[in-house]
Amino acid sequence: MTSFSPAPLAGLRVLDLSRVMAGPLCAQALADLGAEVIKVEHPDRGDDTRDWGLRIGRHNTTYFNSCNRNKRSVAIDLQTPEGRDMARQLAAKSDVLIQNFKHGGAEKMGLGYEDLKALNPGLIYCSIAGYSALGPERARPGYDLVIQGETGLMAMNGEEGQGPLKFGIAAVDMFTGMYAGQAILAVLHERHRTGRGRHIQMSLYDGGMMITSYYGLTAWMQQADPPKFGNSHPSIVPYGVFDAADGPVVIAVGNNGQFRKFCEAVIERPDLPQDARFAQNTERSKHRAVLLPILLAEIAKHPRALLIERMDAAGIPCGEVLGLYEALGSARTREVGLWHSFEDSEAGTQGVHAPPYVFDGQRAPVHQSPPHLGEHTVEVLGELLGLQGSDLEGLRARQVIR
Repeated sequence: MTSFSPAPLAGLRVLDLSRVMAGPLCAQALADLGAEVIKVEHPDRGDDTRDWGLRIGRHNTTYFNSCNRNKRSVAIDLQTPEGRDMARQLAAKSDVLIQNFKHGGAEKMGLGYEDLKALNPGLIYCSIAGYSALGPERARPGYDLVIQGETGLMAMNGEEGQGPLKFGIAAVDMFTGMYAGQAILAVLHERHRTGRGRHIQMSLYDGGMMITSYYGLTAWMQQADPPKFGNSHPSIVPYGVFDAADGPVVIAVGNNGQFRKFCEAVIERPDLPQDARFAQNTERSKHRAVLLPILLAEIAKHPRALLIERMDAAGIPCGEVLGLYEALGSARTREVGLWHSFEDSEAGTQGVHAPPYVFDGQRAPVHQSPPHLGEHTVEVLGELLGLQGSDLEGLRARQVIR
């Protein structure tokens, strides 16, 4: 296989001043693509997520490790004049800065866009907030759970008749982080022509509204909330989770040809596609209340393995329903290198997801395990700011760094 070298973003330096999920996930995506990412954390508590999830060693957790691989951690107290000055010096030597301070917080510390633009006109500065900088709620704090409620995501999730239900993951944070990464890459491309950076202003509310997607458009057209479909699809039938004789199976019949094959070769009901109510997907969707009980009864007659074997042979998308731990340890995950194991000096053998990016037949690597708090403070400040020996000892004694 072709070696993953140089990485696409090799030579790019990112200063990650963000906390929790959206900002750190954005910075991690850039790190996965080869950027050097320096994560600045509070010397005592670090990123908030160092206290979320299962404990790994003294300062790491499952939550923190999920969005901070491939980074170096520098512990600096930004509430001190010396700490803020070091952050400005690091920003002057960086290509990208990501922050999610409370509204006006960066400016109070002299770390706002205009402050740093004067030092580094090419800096790509990404702010992530709860609500849009264009609206009256720009100063309001935002959290994934709240945004899921306010954007209608909870209202569309779950089964019909069920109350509001949040997603199983912090979907708003995660999508907003990915949108932020896209914006940064776009400005990076532009900077090759102009030599100038920009101030990118992302918000969780904007990200959450975007992921209502086709449900959002349907609600707008109907001028009412669409019905909930749970594991089923609002427009495609059959499409969802069905109970085979020995367990659940995912079946996704995407077109009329597949439906015919499904009926003929899988459940052995060639009569169903001949029925005008079921021949076309638009009609199947209209008559789902009639069709689905028939399909449920037929599917329940067969073991899952046989159904999957028949559907695979017929080219019909399908799969088992696995537990999360089972999926992580599956041959499918292992064979393509989607899980990375490493030795943590405090907690022994640990693991993180490997990046999803594959270039020229090579998966982007995990080259730096999630850092301990302040693990790289001396290393980074020495490399980039020239601080050595007594300088560092003095800063440590004054509790400016860890």
